[in-house]
This record gives sequence, structure tokens and C-alpha cells, in this order.
Amino acid sequence: MMSFSRRVVVAFALLLLAFSVLVAVLGRHLGAQYELEMQQRLSHGLARHIVGHWPQVSKPAQGEHEREALDEVLRMLMVVNPAIEVYTLDEDGRVRNYLGKPGSVRTMQVDVETVRAFLAGAPLPLLGTDPKSPHARKIFSAAMFPAIPGKPMPAGYLYVILDGEARAQVSGSLDAWPLLRTSLLVAALGLALTLLVGVMTFRNLTRPLRQLAVRMRNFSVGADERAAPATERAERGEHGDEVAAIAHSFDTMAARIEHHARARAEQQAAHREVIASVAHDLRTPLTALHGYLETLNQNAAAIDGGERKRYLDAALGQSDKVRRLSQQLFELARLQSSDQILQCERFNLDELVNDAVQKFGLLTQPAPAVLHGASPGCVEVEGDLQLIDRALTNLIDNAIRHAEGATPVRVSLACDGARATVLVEDNGPGLPQELARRLDAGEPVREPPARRGGGFGGLGLAIAQRIALLHGGSLHTLPAPDGGTRLCLALPVGAAANAAPGSSST
Repeated sequence: MMSFSRRVVVAFALLLLAFSVLVAVLGRHLGAQYELEMQQRLSHGLARHIVGHWPQVSKPAQGEHEREALDEVLRMLMVVNPAIEVYTLDEDGRVRNYLGKPGSVRTMQVDVETVRAFLAGAPLPLLGTDPKSPHARKIFSAAMFPAIPGKPMPAGYLYVILDGEARAQVSGSLDAWPLLRTSLLVAALGLALTLLVGVMTFRNLTRPLRQLAVRMRNFSVGADERAAPATERAERGEHGDEVAAIAHSFDTMAARIEHHARARAEQQAAHREVIASVAHDLRTPLTALHGYLETLNQNAAAIDGGERKRYLDAALGQSDKVRRLSQQLFELARLQSSDQILQCERFNLDELVNDAVQKFGLLTQPAPAVLHGASPGCVEVEGDLQLIDRALTNLIDNAIRHAEGATPVRVSLACDGARATVLVEDNGPGLPQELARRLDAGEPVREPPARRGGGFGGLGLAIAQRIALLHGGSLHTLPAPDGGTRLCLALPVGAAANAAPGSSST
């Protein structure tokens, strides 16, 4: 299949050829018109001059002698200028006398209106009747004979064809091929040069399109050579033109595809990590649960009531861990399956924080939760109240589980006008380094399997982080000079951003 640039070149060549033919035809027609007008203007007064110097042409030939005298005058005029043919006409335009073989005149009537228009000064060129060729129209010169006293009509006209048969015979005998060959050669050379310049111009104009087509054909996710350097685009003059707009749109589209591909790969990797972590977390309680139940089943008769209750309580504890972990897993899967929050409303974050702290404030073991710091007053945010409450609950619950001793978990709220931040502090052993790095980088998190307090902190943090991202906020750590963990949940004040995964700020 012919390429786009070749089709453009062929179309340009055809248009150029058609234009050249049009110019040639139009130039020939205008040249012929110009030549006729120039010749008729030069000979405009020829007939009047003949009538003024040879008045006998205006008199009808009555006898043989007068006829020979008139023929002699006409012959003399045609010898002086062989290209002309001289006729005398009566007042109605009928041919009265002419020089030539009898029967050479095929029409004896001349268009007298055209003759009168010529005498009246009509625009030139003006074509009249050729008596020897009725279907041809030729340039002429005409003059009115002196009027005869007592007659209202003119005595007649002298009618001179300026482009007679002699001229046509001479033109037909000339060899026009050398001139035509030279003209064709010059025209072909001009067309070739013009076509060459056009081809080079079109190739230069379509080169960015070809390069863009190659880039689009070779595009793959993760390729480094996607966008042309700015200096190269500047050299090609692509600033602001249509090709540059297409290239920019392609670069934008490719960047979006790569972004979505990376986000999908990160999501899949996070999903695999969560599954691996959950599988490990489930293995321990399920193994313990199975062991307790198997012991009760095999040694039911040998186990007394107190021992049996202890086994049942341990089995129920492991079962509760499995239940909670399964619930968190389903909740995280539901949050990761959507990029937008569904229930959006405006509420007071300070009241929500106060309610969340009160749920854990009465605990004595392992540690209670208390409000810390000065209250910022009324802080309104927009989002899903249930989800944000879930995030706060997870953060406080994790902090309480990992706290050491009876030192309370401190929860504080601050607002700088654009963002509201909820800070949860504990005096525990701190987060693992990899988990803290993932939180601060905005990457999906999971807690390592070997951790104090069971296998639920990782999913709790992952759920809180996902909720923050859905609201256009973030979950990250703050330095803890005195040890422990300081987690900061940041939310925008006002409309929820409904941000996609990975777009949060830290």
C-alpha cells in the first residue's frame, strides 16, 4: 500500500500538472486574444486610409474599364500586405466587389452590425464575418464610404480582413516543432524542478508524522524513548502546529497508559503481598484452633471440666482472630476495588475524633486512649463518615495493642486551614522500617508476619491508608524522638478529592 507521503506527492504532482495545463491553455488563449487586439489596433485606420487615398474604391464599377481599375487598386493593396483581403460592401453589408477567383467567396453577406460597432468604437478585439469562411470570425478594419448627396443611407463600406487566407497558408507551412519542442522542454524542466522542491518540502513536513508513527508502532509500557527531546522539536519548528499537538497528545496518552500500568502492577503486587501475609496470619490461628479441637475430640473423656473450658476459651480466641482477620480482608478488598467513596457528606471531624477516643478511653488493659493537646475547635470535612471512623478506630486499636505498660495512647487533632491532621502516638516498639517506608512513600502496606500483638496490625494500617487515599489525604509517620510510633492521618478540609491509588501527598 502506498504510504501517506507518497500519496501526497502523487496528488501534488497531479495538481501541479493540471495547473500547468490550465495555465498553458489560459496563456495560449490570452496570448491569442492579445495578438488579435494588438494587430487590430495597429490596423484600425487601414480601411479609412485606403478610402481617403483611393476614392475610386468607393464607386461601384459600371463598366469593364472601371472594373479593371478597381481590381488593380485591390491587387495593389494586397501586394503591399498579402495578409489582408479587401472587400467593398453596400449599405446593407452585401459584398459588392472583391479580388479573387470567382466562387472563392462563400457568403455574400457580412454582419453589418459588427461593422457599425467597429466604426462606433466598440472594445477590441472585434471579430467579423469572413466571406471566404462563413463559420470563422476574424479581425478586420472597416471604413464608411462618403455619403451620396440626397441619400440618407451610407453609400457602403470598405471591409478589410486582416487575417486572410495568405496568412493562414504561411502559418500552416511553418515548422512549429522546434518552438514547440523548446517550450515543452522548458515546461518539463520547470515542472521537474517544482516537483522536486515539492517532494522535498512534503517529506520535510511529513517527517514528524512518520517519526510519530514509528514511535506509536514501537510503543510499549516502560519504554524510555517515548517523547522527542524539546530541542529536536524546536529544530523542527513543531511548537504550536498540528503535528506537535498530535505528538503531545500521544505523549500524554502514553504517560497515562504507563501510569495506569504501573498502578495496576503495584496494586497486583500489593494484592499478592496481602494474600501472602493473610495466608501466614491465618495459618497460625487455624493451626492452633485445629490443635485444640483435635485434643478435645480425642481426649474428651480424660480432660476434666476446668481443662476443657481452658481449651474451649483458647479455641474461641483463635476463632475470633480468624473472624477479625477475614472481616478486615473483605473490607480491604472492597476498598481496593473502587477509586471513589460512595457515601459523601459533610461532618465535624473534631466530634468524630472525640467519639473514637471515648470508645477506648475506659480501657485499662493494655492501655487507654486520651485526647492530647489543645482543641482546634470545629473542623468540618467532607467524606464518608463511616470510613473515616473505621480508619481512626484501626489506628487507635493498633496503637493500644502495641503500647507498652499503662501509658495512654495520645490522640490529637490539628487544622491549618487546608488540611486537618489526626496524630496517634504510642510508646511501643515502633513500626518496622519497611512498613514505615511504605507508609511515607504512599505505597500499599502490609506488616511483616513476625510482630508483637498478632497478625492484625498490617491489614488495619492498610485499610486506614486506603481510606485516606480515597479522601485525597495520606497516612504517614512522624519522627518520634522519645521512641514509639507517631502516625499522622491527613485529610483535606472541604470537598473530598476521591483520589486514585498512589496519588496521595505525604
